[in-house]
Amino acid sequence: MAAERENPRAWRDAAALRHADGVLRCPWAGYDPLYVAYHDDEWGRPERDSRALYEKLILDGFQAGLSWISILRRREGFRAAFEGFDPQAIARFDAARVEILMQNQAIIRNRAKIEGAIASARAYLEIEERLGFSDYLWDFVDGAPIVNRPRTTADVPTQTDISRRLAKDLKSRGFAFCGPTIVYAFMQAVGMVDDHLAECHRCAA
Repeated sequence: MAAERENPRAWRDAAALRHADGVLRCPWAGYDPLYVAYHDDEWGRPERDSRALYEKLILDGFQAGLSWISILRRREGFRAAFEGFDPQAIARFDAARVEILMQNQAIIRNRAKIEGAIASARAYLEIEERLGFSDYLWDFVDGAPIVNRPRTTADVPTQTDISRRLAKDLKSRGFAFCGPTIVYAFMQAVGMVDDHLAECHRCAA
């Protein structure tokens, strides 16, 4: 997570947090079991599957202005509502489908974000056909994760030159809700950037 955007205020200048199992972890997950599992099993692991990358980018867009845990708790609801995040299916969503989604309490009911997900699906299909969405994204980091070893969450940026360039390019191709802060959080989540704190046990994973 981009620390300043997503973390509770208490975690904004925090070191690794020791859990009851004796393991040190990045502090932003706190002790919530769902969040801890996400930290241990997903966050920062390199993701190369195009559709999985699309899903994560869309969910990060829905997260704008909210905490990631609020999205994580609704992820299965989102997957059901958005056809398993199949971009071809989402690209065909019409105004009637938007209205149905606006009544779905299992997701974040924000019209602009829903319409943005549809526009982004159409943009995804163009990129996937021409470049391969995964290759397109990973080219921004020369195909390999950028490994940082921050000591505390205060050392973690909210955006970088690369996230600004990627955000600008995504927007030019039709993606919505993809500002540089959202994009940096996405890059962290999918392992394009490894921002696990230096003492976090995931540094050795």
